[in-house]
Amino acid sequence: MESLFAQARAIREEQYGKEVFFRGLIEFTNFCKNDCFYCGVRAGNRQIERYRLSLEQILLACKTGDVLGYKTFVLQGGEDPFFTDDHIIEIVSSVHKAYPDHAVTLSIGEKPRESYERFFAAGASRYLLRHETANEEHYAKMHPASMSLAYRKQCLFTLKEIGFQVGAGFMVGSPFQTPQTLLEDLRFLEELQPAMVGLGPFIAAANTPFADKPSGSLAQTLRMIALARILLPKALIPATTALGTISPEGRERGLMAGANVVMPNLSPKSVRKLYALYDNKICTGDEAAECRFCMEGRIRKFGFTPSMVRGDAVGFSTKKPSRAI
Repeated sequence: MESLFAQARAIREEQYGKEVFFRGLIEFTNFCKNDCFYCGVRAGNRQIERYRLSLEQILLACKTGDVLGYKTFVLQGGEDPFFTDDHIIEIVSSVHKAYPDHAVTLSIGEKPRESYERFFAAGASRYLLRHETANEEHYAKMHPASMSLAYRKQCLFTLKEIGFQVGAGFMVGSPFQTPQTLLEDLRFLEELQPAMVGLGPFIAAANTPFADKPSGSLAQTLRMIALARILLPKALIPATTALGTISPEGRERGLMAGANVVMPNLSPKSVRKLYALYDNKICTGDEAAECRFCMEGRIRKFGFTPSMVRGDAVGFSTKKPSRAI
């Protein structure tokens, strides 16, 4: 394991040195029309308190992030029908207008090509859409019949064609996962060649069909991070909050296995506990400044350099495609 991690660290340092890029995460809605069996904000969860942030609240979170030095805002939410394309475009264009030198990342699920093109034209340059599993049979055990792995993969390739820096990824240790499905996940990432790879352990969520399932292990998640780094040397790979949830030094261990991004939370403190994709999520009670400076101090102890620059993926253009969209 340590030999694997050392190889992953060496590859990361060739591309990015010891820099760890900070992203400001804004979780702006926990409504979702989907009923994924593992997710705490699934449509079928009637026990969760729902919320939506207003444009003013989102811009205030961005202002806080800008003061703290963030150059990337990650706008994440469930697939909420309230937020139409026009709503999303208003949000993205408002953030982009206020902070033209900052990167705007969206993570709001599956959309038609036209929607993605409009988001890109409005100023979003990155898009996160974890595929969760690349195996059809496994996907069907994790999602309702109304959802399709083929469509999710199509969305990812469409986003790349449009010009987004695209992020895919999967849960490690999810129910019904096997070594074969993990191999298929890695092979799919090789095929897609995403700019970003999000890997985190499965953690059960209350009021879901998988509420009693065991969490994914730290060791296996770290192994997948290292393998992803070796297979995709130029990718941006977060050390996720879920890693920190299953182990006190999980995020730092993720960095030691080849990750190079952290995403402290800029969401209003009043709603952080409500964005409960899984149980026992950490850092829900911290102020935005606490999140940033706590994480900065912790990663310095492990020999890394906190970086507040945009931190685009190596080899991926930040310019929009020349064709009109």
